[in-house]
Amino acid sequence: MRNWTVGATALLAALALAPATLAAQNCFVRGNLADRPSPLDSATVSMGGEEVKVCYGAPSARGRELVGGDPHPFGRPWRLGANEATAIHLPFAAAVAGVEVSAGSYSLYAVPGADEWEIFVNSNAERWGVPVNAAVMEANVGSGTVPASDNEHVERMTMTFESASDTGATLVLRWESYRVDIPVMRR
Repeated sequence: MRNWTVGATALLAALALAPATLAAQNCFVRGNLADRPSPLDSATVSMGGEEVKVCYGAPSARGRELVGGDPHPFGRPWRLGANEATAIHLPFAAAVAGVEVSAGSYSLYAVPGADEWEIFVNSNAERWGVPVNAAVMEANVGSGTVPASDNEHVERMTMTFESASDTGATLVLRWESYRVDIPVMRR
């Protein structure tokens, strides 16, 4: 009887933790996805057997110059996507664009420039994407600068993970004629 009790207790503990683990990987969404011109998208990568996930709204350029033009001029904060803030879910301590963070969920935004972008890590992963104002900035964990390079034109913004290993990967943002590589490293 004792072995059954120990086994049942372990099973119940695992089941109790499972929803929290799964919930940490879900994308935070508000409202009806069907009514959005910019669809919700995500990218995942396995590092050391654990999954990192990024959730973002994927806007389309539709013939407009957006990055460096209106509405996302160089030198001004941008939410890195559309709708909700872009969120990264980390099951382990990591450095994102050089910013050291504990395991958890964070939002990301950027201040784009012609040759480099400043990437901000923010402790409020469930916020709406705009505005990026003083109240939002109070929850910043830190920021790091990454290079921006020329890319073939990409109509719909994408984020993918490349160069993945057990210890890190590169989160690659492509949109319009920009490619921005954001390192994500296990600590």
